[in-house]
Formats: sequence, C-alpha cells, structure tokens
Amino acid sequence: MSTEEEIESFRQSYTALRDEVGKVIVGHESIVDGTLTALLAQGHVLLEGVPGLGKTLLVRTLSQALDLNFNRIQFTPDLMPADILGTNIVMETPDGGRSFQFQKGPVFAHLLLADEINRATPKTQSAMLEAMQEHSVTAGGEIRHLEDPFFVLATQNPIDQEGTYPLPEAQLDRFFLKLLVTYPSSEELTEVLTRTTEGKTADVQPVLHREKLLEMQRLVRQVPVASHVKDYAVRLVLATHPNTETAVPISNQFLRFGSSPRGGQTLLLAGKVRALTHGRFNVSFEDIQVVAHETLRHRLILNFEAEADGITADHIIDQILSEVPKDAAVAAAT
Repeated sequence: MSTEEEIESFRQSYTALRDEVGKVIVGHESIVDGTLTALLAQGHVLLEGVPGLGKTLLVRTLSQALDLNFNRIQFTPDLMPADILGTNIVMETPDGGRSFQFQKGPVFAHLLLADEINRATPKTQSAMLEAMQEHSVTAGGEIRHLEDPFFVLATQNPIDQEGTYPLPEAQLDRFFLKLLVTYPSSEELTEVLTRTTEGKTADVQPVLHREKLLEMQRLVRQVPVASHVKDYAVRLVLATHPNTETAVPISNQFLRFGSSPRGGQTLLLAGKVRALTHGRFNVSFEDIQVVAHETLRHRLILNFEAEADGITADHIIDQILSEVPKDAAVAAAT
C-alpha cells in the first residue's frame, strides 16, 4: 500500500469512528477529536467538566465503536490500589491444597474509564502511574504487562472540591491531553433533550477493530516532522520555563514551573494525528498551534499571582503563541 493510500485509509477510518460516536454524542466536536487524537497517539486523556455533560457516555460509546474491552472504575475516598490493580487470593487446588492466584483488577482492559479520579486518595491515584506510563502493573512482586492498546480516560469535576484530592503533578503530566468539557449550545441542548426523552436509542456498531487501530497508531509514529517545525515546538515548550533566557515575560510573571519534555512529545504526536486527518504526511506550524492548549495547559503550574489575578494556563499559552515566532532566525535575533 502506498503512502497516499495509507493516509486515505487513516482518514476514512478516523471519520467513520468519529461519525459513529456522533450518533450518541451531540456537539463537543473538539472533545471527540481530542479523545481520538490521544487514542491514536497512544496517550491518555483527562476530561474536566461539571456533571451531566456526557463525559462517561463518550467513553462508553467509544468502547462500543471500537469493539475493545472496556472497564469503568468509580473513584471514591475508600478505593484502594488493589481495587484497581488486582490482588492475590487464596484458591483451593484439585488435590485439596491451597495456592495463591492473582485476580486481575479492572485496569486490565483496553479502554479504562477512571470516573471522578480526583475523589480517590493520592495513594490510590498513584496506582495508575505505572499502568499509564509503562503499560504494566506490579502486584504481588510480579510485573504484569497490559495488552495494547491501553487507553485511560479520566474525568474530574472542577467545581465540587469537598472530598476531592488534586491530582499530583507527576500524574497530570502523564495525561496526553487535558480537555475542558463546556456546556452545550441552545441547539445542541435541544437535540440532547430530543434524543434522551423520546425513547430513541442510537445503535452504535463497531467500526474499528483492534488490529486496525494498532496499525493506525503505528502510522502516526511514521509521520515526519521537519526540523524547523520541531524547533518551533521546542521553543514553545522552553518559553514556558520561568526565569530562564528562553522564557517570555508572561511566564516569568505568572508561572512557578513550565512544561516538562512530555509537553514537547505531545505537541509533535498530536500534530502528527492532525496532519493525517487533514490528508498530509507532514506536520505544519498550524498543527502545532492548534493542539498547543490541550497538550500544555495541565503542564503549567501557576503561581499565587496568577491565581489572584484570574490568569489561566490557556491565557498564558495564548500569549506564548503570539510572542514565539515560527522562524528560528527571528527568534535568535530577538
């Protein structure tokens, strides 16, 4: 198959998956696109939004359209790491003896919904770190590998802070994207009410199987990035580092810490997915700019002044995009 045929096959599969999810999810095009981008780039997604906006429904619909194993964990303050990873239990053998047998936890799935992840204690939240980064679980002194693809989609409520535990920065950094789920428009809300109050149910069919998804993930990694585009992504990340010679003024004023190297990785990988969905086998400056907010917003740690002045990470990213030139020669001159 030629490169052009591979790109067209990628686009058709992506569109089919997006349309199938759209049978159930009304609006939220950017959220659906972001979720699919992370899935194809082998990353994880953190969805932030108030209750009732369809975050859980999105994951369930996606699992039906992908025909993959799906598990859901409802995070609560009394949830323990073993409830996620699994544990050794005593089993009777046929000869009347007893032996330990590992009982797999819900993390052993292709798609994992971590619902209201910030309601669990930091100890339990940290149980997800190895699984998200290494695609493996250490339990009972043994390392057990998770089957690819492995995709975590976590949700959190930004307004109900009682009984919640903020996610550690190390865990936030392991999310490929952070997507902000907003309220629907008037037309979208009308359509939601029509679909959910008149007894109509959408028939979601599997349109993408595991082998095809793994093939699409491999193609993403093969998309080339020109040196000048890669340099632009590097300069965007470096501009977030306060009190360095590469920082822009707004970073020095409002940030305690900037993006980690994972921010640069996600900029390029998300840009590659966007390029393929637009029929290109190369990443452009525009691809990097479009994905900058969702890849970097959760990797910027604001200082007290920013919080007091109501400055958000998105505001800082806007300013960085406007101040960092695409041309490396211009950047060097300034």
